[in-house]
Amino acid sequence: MEDKPSLLLSFPTEPKEESLDSNLDSRAQCSLVDSEMKSEKLKDGGQTLGPNDIKYEEKKIGGLTNQDELAEVDTFPTCGDQEQEDYGDKSHPCPHCGINFLSISLLNRHINPNSGEKPYSCSDCGKGFSQLCHLTSHKRIHTGEKPYSCSECGKSFISSYGLTRHKRMHTGEKPYLCSDCGKSFSYSGCLKRHLCIHNGSKPYSCPDCGKSFSSSGGLKGHLRIHTGENPYSCPDCGKSFSSSGGLKGHMRIHTGENLYSCPDCGKSFSHISILTIHQRIHTGEKPYSCPDCEKSFSRLGSLKDHQRIHTREKPYSCPDCGNSFSRLGSLKDHQRIHTREKPYSCSHCGKSFSHTGTLRNHKRIHTGEKPYSCSDCGKRFSSLSGVITHQRVHTGEKPYSCSDCGKSFSHKGTLIYHKRIHTRKKAYSCSDCGKNFSSLSGVKTHQRIHT
Repeated sequence: MEDKPSLLLSFPTEPKEESLDSNLDSRAQCSLVDSEMKSEKLKDGGQTLGPNDIKYEEKKIGGLTNQDELAEVDTFPTCGDQEQEDYGDKSHPCPHCGINFLSISLLNRHINPNSGEKPYSCSDCGKGFSQLCHLTSHKRIHTGEKPYSCSECGKSFISSYGLTRHKRMHTGEKPYLCSDCGKSFSYSGCLKRHLCIHNGSKPYSCPDCGKSFSSSGGLKGHLRIHTGENPYSCPDCGKSFSSSGGLKGHMRIHTGENLYSCPDCGKSFSHISILTIHQRIHTGEKPYSCPDCEKSFSRLGSLKDHQRIHTREKPYSCPDCGNSFSRLGSLKDHQRIHTREKPYSCSHCGKSFSHTGTLRNHKRIHTGEKPYSCSDCGKRFSSLSGVITHQRVHTGEKPYSCSDCGKSFSHKGTLIYHKRIHTRKKAYSCSDCGKNFSSLSGVKTHQRIHT
């Protein structure tokens, strides 16, 4: 038989030293047989693969190939160890992914690629791979080829593994279970990151500020805070993002796509994280607790905002008047005073408001709804702020103090009105005669003269 050195190089084995010469011809013969075999479908639906049809799916955890799992599998006999292999009805399944192979030597190469050796290099970027099939999948990143499509939504992927992961969004399958708390996850990487909550592990540290992270992806995203890098741009509006997940979530604003549905009320969301937070409305879960007053919150952002009450930190400043706020949302609401923007309209009477909360409270005028009641006297109110303010009648609390004279008030509005005594500021003008007043009620009373 004519020597085929290229075939031997393509599928290297680890021969026994004492039988190297005696087995050389048989190995070349086995390699030729392997290369000539055709893949076929088994009756049970499993995939049987020959050497040119290997569709090896890399197991990824946090974006990295889990080579440790592969290394734990015992080495199967190679072609040199078993000169004749049965290519009949028998198949050789991979214990990890279930793919069937025509011969043990092919299965062995699938499970135990040359340790550390990467003989296949990408001609575009130079990245090396231990198996030719890995290189083939990688090249699709450069060519843009995505041969695997989702039958539900039509989205395409470069590998069947990517399609399998994606399908779990539609099926809700969560095959990865935490042994500590029983929580399930769709992806092994998510389980690995979750386990860091239990063991407190944060192995990835920022070289700039020293902050630690439980995943390499978390560190990469954090580093862009220091560099200011936003490599992901929206093709529709040009807005840039520091993470691909941020861009994907943003693009659903343009498409109107809501992939994640609440099993309790059916409401749909564009992000799974938003769905998770929403579901706490139904479960009443509040996992974030304040270490100062032990108040609990359903969102981490709400806890951070709350903690600024204790620290008195106000990091958000208005560029128009310099007023500072503890929450970004409060600053945005405040800025509408300057812009006079009122984007929220009542569907009953058409009146517009600058805040969603104000619109919600206003609508209760039309519906007559008063969901908040005083625990002391039973009086009902249409807004939570109304009942909180009312309860100060019973408690005698006056939390708003004048910085000029020290006088205290139970309402913030009353304090603002009082301060105009010191500043002599008259912010309200009569539209008929131009006379100025320090309060809105004052100008309304005055305008009755003209009517």
